[in-house]
Amino acid sequence: MNNPHEPMPVNDNYHPYDPNRDTHSRSRNGDGVNRAALAIHTIADIAAGFLGLWVLLYLLDANQGNVFVGFVHGMADWLAGWSQDIFTMETEGLRVFLNYGLPAAIYLLLGHGIAARVRRL
Repeated sequence: MNNPHEPMPVNDNYHPYDPNRDTHSRSRNGDGVNRAALAIHTIADIAAGFLGLWVLLYLLDANQGNVFVGFVHGMADWLAGWSQDIFTMETEGLRVFLNYGLPAAIYLLLGHGIAARVRRL
């Protein structure tokens, strides 16, 4: 290292250290695409997380008067509003599991699929 401003070598199997390589040569478009895919992926995970958390709180008989439980229930109702009462069986726990679990699975599949597609662009 003759130049004190030269970057330190990085032990990276995918990008071996090359002092002649410009480390700032990434395209801005590639970074934007990756960030967009990460945002889509994260939003899908958060939506599925709220739905899964509500199912768990319901099955564990959480206190419905609690502010946190009410918030999670409200978010889950909003996220699963389009799928309410698809399943109408008499077993209440199974009904909640299916009516909130189905949208959670769909959000995960669609969100991860769209994010993967965006990354390929």
